[in-house]
Amino acid sequence: MHATTILKGLAFTLLLGTATAGAQEAIKIGVPVGLSGANSVVAPSVVQSSELAVEEINAAGGILGRPLELVVADDGSGAQGAQRAFDALVFQSDVDVLISMETSAARNAGLPIVNRGGKPYIYTSFYEGKSCSPWMYINAWVPEQQVAPIVDHFMKDFSAKSFYLVGSDYAFGRGMLEFTRSYVEANGGTVVGEDYLPMDGSDWTAIISKMRTAAPDALITSTAGGAPNVTLTKQLRAAGVEIPYGNLAVDEGTAQSMGADATGIFIAASYISSIPSEENKTFLAAMEKKFGADLKTPNDLSVPQYEAIYLYKAAVEKAGSAEPDAVIEALGEVSYKGPRGVIQMNKQRHAPLTMYLGQVVADGTVNVIQSFDNVDPGEQCPNL
Repeated sequence: MHATTILKGLAFTLLLGTATAGAQEAIKIGVPVGLSGANSVVAPSVVQSSELAVEEINAAGGILGRPLELVVADDGSGAQGAQRAFDALVFQSDVDVLISMETSAARNAGLPIVNRGGKPYIYTSFYEGKSCSPWMYINAWVPEQQVAPIVDHFMKDFSAKSFYLVGSDYAFGRGMLEFTRSYVEANGGTVVGEDYLPMDGSDWTAIISKMRTAAPDALITSTAGGAPNVTLTKQLRAAGVEIPYGNLAVDEGTAQSMGADATGIFIAASYISSIPSEENKTFLAAMEKKFGADLKTPNDLSVPQYEAIYLYKAAVEKAGSAEPDAVIEALGEVSYKGPRGVIQMNKQRHAPLTMYLGQVVADGTVNVIQSFDNVDPGEQCPNL
């Protein structure tokens, strides 16, 4: 690894691996991510997967003979921090592309800066859907791909008819649960309660009390990032809540950080670390070799990040240039076979994905109950 540079306390630059390009100008990949705030639980794993992808690509000669340079900026997991982070990456560091997972609040705040700067942006976080920009592609899941496996399982295997919905009060929490409510009601169920806390809220006591009074058959939650998942689940367990619990926002890494509290949570994800493919085994071995005891659990937020850097590589190579307009034209046409399988963002700038219904077990890993191949993201950005 080359030297690390601090830029005004906001961003640091990593030039990783050994590229054969010599004096060729580096291609800069900007990674705005929540190193502080709600996403700080999972952001380190996202940075690690970025580092591995860049190191591997540089070791193989870079992209079109040019090395990759990784520029990471802390967006604070929210809108105000994202405005600073995106501005620094787009207009100060002049990155060639932005690739990252973020909260929806951060993404929404950063998109106008992306549009103004004319930079390709691959958003790698699962989210509430229908966020569209001529400069953005998404390789992670949306509600149309993620909600049905959990709701259907609860209705079929637990005979659940009544549901309680709990979320963080911002775009992701409300968007996910709006879709969930519609899906539940369309399939003959009822929603007996729906409550929210602010993104930085941590006291769920009153909401848990209301839920217990409503006596639902099942609980579905959609919170911001890692920290609210931890506080809500801990308080649910302390209150003795034992109904089927589906979490639309927890990833495998966050589940492991929860310890015993996560046991029994149902999730639907496009990545589970136990996927038996050779590509996943190779990826996990490379992560273990690079980070050793410091490895953060690869998860449904960090793996799309790794794959997105390779998708960007494929787009630049197809375009024959890192010029933004050419890359945007190519991004929907290229694919990459990685830990999650073949990923192509060709459905209105989103990607069909194999989804896994799973349940967290005692050691924090996920037991896969069922898989669903090539799930379409549905109508997302029909005008692009």
